[in-house]
Amino acid sequence: MINGSCCCGAIKFQLTSPPGMMGMCHCSRCRKVGASALAFVDKGSFNLLEGKEFIQRYEPEAPFKYARTFCKNCGTSLGEIGSESESFPISVNCLDDDPEVRTQFHVYVGSKPAWYEICDSAKQFEESAA
Repeated sequence: MINGSCCCGAIKFQLTSPPGMMGMCHCSRCRKVGASALAFVDKGSFNLLEGKEFIQRYEPEAPFKYARTFCKNCGTSLGEIGSESESFPISVNCLDDDPEVRTQFHVYVGSKPAWYEICDSAKQFEESAA
């Protein structure tokens, strides 16, 4: 089991299996909501234990299309918790345990700020990997 929670502890969840992959998004939106490091989990392995009422969903305006969730009490970025997709990203920063995967890719490298240096050998994409 891999445990996760928000900063204030109102939201708690578990993953019954490790994420399938992990990557870094360098787009301005992900940076601003504090969700640059994302782990992709299977819907069936995600179990929300507490705090459904604290999950707030943010729907972006175009050109962005992916909704993000966060704790409405403390603001912790959660990724796309509650997504109907079979696999969805969660913010690695809210995991309490080792996700058992490491960064495999960087997307939107063309948008990363000059002060951030990528210091690993993970594959890089100027924009989306898709």
